[in-house]
Amino acid sequence: MVVAYDGTGFHGFALQPGVPTVAGSICSALERALRHTVELTCAGRTDAGVHAWGQVVSFEARADVDPTSLQRSLNRALRPAISVRELAVAPAMFDARRSATARKYRYTVRNDRVADPFSARTAWHVPEPLDLGAMRLACDPLIGEHDFSSFCRRPPARDASLVRRVRDARWVDLGESMLRFEIEASAFCHQMVRSVVGTLVDIGLGKKRAGDMAFILRSRSRQAAGQMAPPHGLCLWEVSYDLDALDGRVQPALSTR
Repeated sequence: MVVAYDGTGFHGFALQPGVPTVAGSICSALERALRHTVELTCAGRTDAGVHAWGQVVSFEARADVDPTSLQRSLNRALRPAISVRELAVAPAMFDARRSATARKYRYTVRNDRVADPFSARTAWHVPEPLDLGAMRLACDPLIGEHDFSSFCRRPPARDASLVRRVRDARWVDLGESMLRFEIEASAFCHQMVRSVVGTLVDIGLGKKRAGDMAFILRSRSRQAAGQMAPPHGLCLWEVSYDLDALDGRVQPALSTR
């Protein structure tokens, strides 16, 4: 499934007892429709308040399930906060997380003196003027393979690698005081995008220089980076797969990348 959701009312994607989560809502709807238990695998576990447009979820179901009917049933049960945009039968070896070759996130900033209530749930309001040129310049050192320890929460396994390959990182001026940061990588570590955005905004505010980004990366220290951007501006936009490398082909709805 390709799933979109407004993360405002959820405590993240992953199942947690006693609190609303995206996975919990989807599991409940799926199990009512399929009449058997399901276990979800997602491309990326988003945190509380983080949104998604292109989250990919895989699960096992009976062979006689009609994808079109199941999609309609799920959307009736999950609206309006969650929408199943696409649903198709995948190859037997497909796994939403392990089969992914890249993920793309978008982060939206409203840079205006006056807040906008209509974008308040999906954009970080920064009232002070930002130097977009400096923020764009600071993106260059992020491209390539680096240890992103300066931008990630350390995982429980102390020897876990925080090396990631970033394919693209850029700022886009959307006009009308809206800025969008786009970043694509093979994978991301926990809180990496929000930490990168917070540091870039600090550079835009003049608290750090664009030239500091390379040093921050090399330092491998969270203390060297800037503030943590709030979760509500972040959206998991797209997940890519190499379908030719899998056993079989998925339906065209899921084979665009």
